[in-house]
Amino acid sequence: IPVFILAGLLVHCVFLVSIFDIYFSSPLVHGMTPQQTPLPPPAKRLVLFVADGLRADSLYELDSNGAPRAPYLRGILENNGSWGISHTRVPTESRPGHVALIAGFYEDVSAVAKGWKENPVEFDSVFNESKYTWSWGSPDILPMFAKGATGDHVYTFCYAAESEDFGAEDAAKLDIWVFDHVKSFFNSSRSNQTLFSALNEEKVVLFLHLLGIDTNGHAHRPNSREYQENVKQVDEGVKEIASLIDNFYGNDGKTAFVLTSDHGMTDWGSHGAGHPSETLTPLIVWGAGVNYPQKVTSQFFEDNFLKEWKLENLKRLDVNQADIAPLMASLIGVPFPLNSVGTLPLEYLNNSALFKAESMFTNALQILEQFKVKMSQKKETTLSFLFTPFKPLSASEQINFFKKIRLCIQQQKYDEAVSLCRTLINLALEGLSYYHTYDRLFLGLSIAAGFVGWTTYVILVIIKAHTNLTKTVPANKKKSAVLFYGFAAAGMIITFFLLIQTCPWTYYIYCLLPVPVWYAVVKKIPVIQDLARNVLSLHVGQSIGFLLVCILGVEILVFSFFYRSALTVGLLVFAGWPVITQLWIQAKTKAMIWTLLCVLLAIFPLMPVVGREPNIPLVIAAGLLTLLISFVSLASLCKSENKYRDNEDLKVYIYQMFSVALSTYVVGSTHHSLKIKQGLPVMNQIISWVTLVSSPVLLLLSPTFLFERLFSILLSLMSTYLLLSTGYEALFPLALFGLMFVWINMEQEALQHYGLSLKPRLAVLNFTCAMDITQFRQLHLDDVRRSFFFVFFIVTAFFGTGNIASINSFDPASVYCFLTVFSPFMMGGLLLLKVAIPFVLVSCAFEAVQVTTQLSSKSLFLIVLVISDIMALHFFFLVKDYGSWLDIGTSISHYVLVMSLTIFMMVMNGLAQLLTTQRLGLPRRTKHHSM
Repeated sequence: IPVFILAGLLVHCVFLVSIFDIYFSSPLVHGMTPQQTPLPPPAKRLVLFVADGLRADSLYELDSNGAPRAPYLRGILENNGSWGISHTRVPTESRPGHVALIAGFYEDVSAVAKGWKENPVEFDSVFNESKYTWSWGSPDILPMFAKGATGDHVYTFCYAAESEDFGAEDAAKLDIWVFDHVKSFFNSSRSNQTLFSALNEEKVVLFLHLLGIDTNGHAHRPNSREYQENVKQVDEGVKEIASLIDNFYGNDGKTAFVLTSDHGMTDWGSHGAGHPSETLTPLIVWGAGVNYPQKVTSQFFEDNFLKEWKLENLKRLDVNQADIAPLMASLIGVPFPLNSVGTLPLEYLNNSALFKAESMFTNALQILEQFKVKMSQKKETTLSFLFTPFKPLSASEQINFFKKIRLCIQQQKYDEAVSLCRTLINLALEGLSYYHTYDRLFLGLSIAAGFVGWTTYVILVIIKAHTNLTKTVPANKKKSAVLFYGFAAAGMIITFFLLIQTCPWTYYIYCLLPVPVWYAVVKKIPVIQDLARNVLSLHVGQSIGFLLVCILGVEILVFSFFYRSALTVGLLVFAGWPVITQLWIQAKTKAMIWTLLCVLLAIFPLMPVVGREPNIPLVIAAGLLTLLISFVSLASLCKSENKYRDNEDLKVYIYQMFSVALSTYVVGSTHHSLKIKQGLPVMNQIISWVTLVSSPVLLLLSPTFLFERLFSILLSLMSTYLLLSTGYEALFPLALFGLMFVWINMEQEALQHYGLSLKPRLAVLNFTCAMDITQFRQLHLDDVRRSFFFVFFIVTAFFGTGNIASINSFDPASVYCFLTVFSPFMMGGLLLLKVAIPFVLVSCAFEAVQVTTQLSSKSLFLIVLVISDIMALHFFFLVKDYGSWLDIGTSISHYVLVMSLTIFMMVMNGLAQLLTTQRLGLPRRTKHHSM
């Protein structure tokens, strides 16, 4: 078995990683020559303000009295500069947002896997191309632009990482820190000759990263007083810095100012996905070389913001976030960042038509340069007779474009030249994407072949080893030798083919994986023939009906990833299961409770996603309900006669109940303390971490009798889950566990119903005794339903309280009992733990079902594997890398979820066995018989 499990883990890890190679490898290329506009720039220096987490509407809208939220910036866009909305892309996180603003390209999803902190890929930026850049702000953002820069002309001034505290009194102090440091920097430069002369050079950038708004948004939500006050403070700070800089340079009119944001934020204080509140950010540009406000009588945008903001008469100029990098480069006359894919937004520029046409031509050349490098890379690694170039931009077409554009500029047909440049840019971007996805079909087919082969193999293993549908067929030695050599030859041909093309090593894995997998399938051909004979002798109608039900079940599961309400439909069907199978005749009470709990659990997927509105009283209610249930259970345990039990064991439950009570208190007091802005109490933090560590230990001290151990698992997991809850989701594990508990009983009834076994008393069943192999029975059709129930409950555990597939449905408030200082990995780990808890409950219940139904855990687990692999194949073909960014993000996370679900279930299977069978012995006074 371990070999099989290892092979399975390996195969699934390859399938999981493959998607990043096939769909999301890094688009960056290196080796381009820098392109610069040959005309003098309008500005000598540029000041970039990035208000992290600022939504467009939070800046532009008027408050309830009709006054602007940011009076200074409102004055700028009405009298001095140009404004618009900058459209960001998913993932709407700080790092990709800043990379798009400053380097001009959208960081690919693979950067997520490498962590946001450092530079997973080397890239060029406006800062790198500048003469000097001074930057102030967060230690999460600034260092990555300094690290990638050549030479040491990018200077950073950061505060300590500990300052980013969601529980702090006011995060606006982060912005005040930046403004104060900029002021003292300019004051000190008057007495420092080297610094003074550096500041007076051309091509200078000053970057102010303002994190307060983002931190306040996470902690208090964007509609809070704190967030809106912070916007006002930033407005005042920008006003002071702008006048300070103008005075410092004697109002020489050579400074350009840009104010924007890296991403927005949802109403519930999170970001990461593609909701408009996250992707619409403000952009205000003023100063040297920038257009003045343009009055218009009417303008049309699909959103109705202009009316709300009372800005209908000022021209709104929308850009993509990556367009801001070429805009900044053009204003101070530095080369466009080498990897930039932005298009220069000409309407922001207040300059001659010649300057605009020349700048646009430079922009086109710079993007075309990337296209050429990409094409030559692909050409080198592909056999010449297999290479199909991108037709619209062949060498002759490129020369044609250059001639036409140059001619238009000479003849002063500047508008025509600009539109030709735009066409060229769009073609070059299409070509870049064409070469980037060149090998996709070929790799996708390889992985799909591996997938189908693996699933077929597992089905054959189930049929051969765990059912009595086939007889054992003696192996034909001669045939198997021929097979082996055939497949070995195929493998060698594939390897040779990849070697000639100098493919990356990962390609070898993807292309060679199907060979051994299909070899294993073909070796089992006798089983297939035998099976075919047996199935034909069975009732055909029954078999087809069974198949259709299976397909329908899997489709409902796939559907539930897109619409959580599909889970409700499934649970309501489950509620009717005892009626359909006439189980309710022999066990009326159990069937009633089963139906009730199914209906109760069906309510959860219809509720809004967790974290939108915290509701601490509900969490406290869940804690008290857990205590009530445990008192009732404990009373019934004391009454019940079990000659194997020792009353010492009951002490463990008392400790666990105390732990649940403590957790309930900590949640209430922590959130109260944060509400009155006193931060996270140290005592509460200590209790939280101690509970987290001690609850698994207490669990392993409890007896291994079936219900006693499951009860202990519930108490243990609930004490941790309560600390991580902020609303109705605290009730979810209780409802889920209730259903799991009844499920174990119902499966027992089902076994009798099909006459598969006698009824052992569930009370005395012990997890540790269940490992006796002689009692195992063969699989029955009903076991497929059993496995399907398990997969369905696992998906319900996943999506019951929210859509985990979307980054923005995480609420940092759920980890406030443990920590409030921003720490992405620690917070991520705790959130993952929260996701895993319902998962563990279902896995342990499934372990109990295997014990009570006398099946080896392997056989049921294999059916589960087949079901989840069929789901994964669906999602593999549903992965997108185009369309709205929300679709792309969701499609990746669905595939990753199902794949990690499979890998996770293998791990969970082991964990559930550990949690149900292992027991830590404590030194006892009395002798004791249970082990």
